Amino acid sequence: MTNTYAIVLAAGQGTRMKSDLYKVLHPVCGKPMVEHVVDHIIGIGADKIVTIVGHGAEKVEETLGGKSEYALQAEQLGTAHAVQQAEKQLGDLDGVTIVVCGDTPLIKSETMQALIAHHSETDAKATILTANADDPTGYGRIIRDADGNVLRNVEHKDATDEERSVTEINTGTYCFDNRSLFNALKKVKNENAQGEYYLPDVIGILRAENARISAYVTDDFSETIGVNDRVVLSEAEKVMRQRIAERHMREGVTIIDPNSTYISANTTIGRDTVLQPNTIIEGQTVIGEKCIIGPNSHIVNSTIGNQTTVHSSVIRDSIVGSSTAVGPFAHIRPDSNLSDNVKIGNFVEVKKSSLGEGSKVSHLSYIGDAEVGTHVNIGCGTITVNYDGKNKNTTTIEDGAFVGCNSNLIAPVKIGKGAYVAAGSTITKDVPESSLAIGRARQENKEGYATKLNLN
Repeated sequence: MTNTYAIVLAAGQGTRMKSDLYKVLHPVCGKPMVEHVVDHIIGIGADKIVTIVGHGAEKVEETLGGKSEYALQAEQLGTAHAVQQAEKQLGDLDGVTIVVCGDTPLIKSETMQALIAHHSETDAKATILTANADDPTGYGRIIRDADGNVLRNVEHKDATDEERSVTEINTGTYCFDNRSLFNALKKVKNENAQGEYYLPDVIGILRAENARISAYVTDDFSETIGVNDRVVLSEAEKVMRQRIAERHMREGVTIIDPNSTYISANTTIGRDTVLQPNTIIEGQTVIGEKCIIGPNSHIVNSTIGNQTTVHSSVIRDSIVGSSTAVGPFAHIRPDSNLSDNVKIGNFVEVKKSSLGEGSKVSHLSYIGDAEVGTHVNIGCGTITVNYDGKNKNTTTIEDGAFVGCNSNLIAPVKIGKGAYVAAGSTITKDVPESSLAIGRARQENKEGYATKLNLN
């Protein structure tokens, strides 16, 4: 079987993005563009991937890590010059090499595989991925003979009126016989207005050597989108969002309104889960089966168990168990861990805390830096007072404890197993197991006081 290699062009700065972030690192549905491309290449089982880096090289390498090898293009002298930087890793190998731009996040693994298969079937030395565009203005045109053979690629500015009427365009993705590619790269000239070495010139060089040039037409023009500015970035985001939503729906997830639902590329969702409108799911999030998420919920880098409901709430960098209810209007902040059958009600904030199975914080409370056991009931308006102005301190509430409404637990403090805290208490000392703690001023009634002051 022929070995397959890939070269990803990711050295450009992308000045039209007008950003401090290098172009290929701009995210589409939460994942950098170049990572989309490399992951799709991994999907075809490529034997070796070389990413050409230049501007932001360290950041690109940090993003992709061990998914790719790297070659540095210190000076950006054109696409042919960029590909040539991979010669050390690939130049003496036999096989097929696919060249893909790092700013084309929408190209699919299936399309790359079809391009390579077509390249092999036609015994070509070079194969161009093409598409038919409704408006081909600005794109290079693919000129074929009467039998459909590729004669040449003509840039828009160099095309005749007849050639400009052609709608089949060069997408900028290619497949080459690897040795033929690197031999031809040595012959590319930079005799053009920009003084750069262009990869499409390889096609002309191979054609002049009577090598067979082929083209494979993708039927999805959106795959060919190269992101050069923020407008096109938003277009790519829209297409990717639709793809992601369709994939989840076909795998058994109900999305009430895909147009108002955002799901990151790295999200996993179990079957029979329902996503309601205006739900945003970001990062490496895993949601179990038979959940109801939304409306108006925002979940980031979190794990949600099965049969859990998240209603109009925010969850970040946390773990939520199965058969748990969160919201409405709750905020689960980073490093929180809610076990199974937990209830977090309206206007409850949980921060860096764990709650054991069956525990409840039903409304209007702040639980921060706390370790809460199983089957604990925390009443309305309770606050774990975790910050003394310098340090964050821990509150421990053991299994089966009951904390009455409007209580302040001044950390560090421990409420023992099965203990009770009377409503309205401020607790500054540990409460022993099975005890009742009352920490409030004794009530006094001043009879006749209102009449004396003529208040009624």
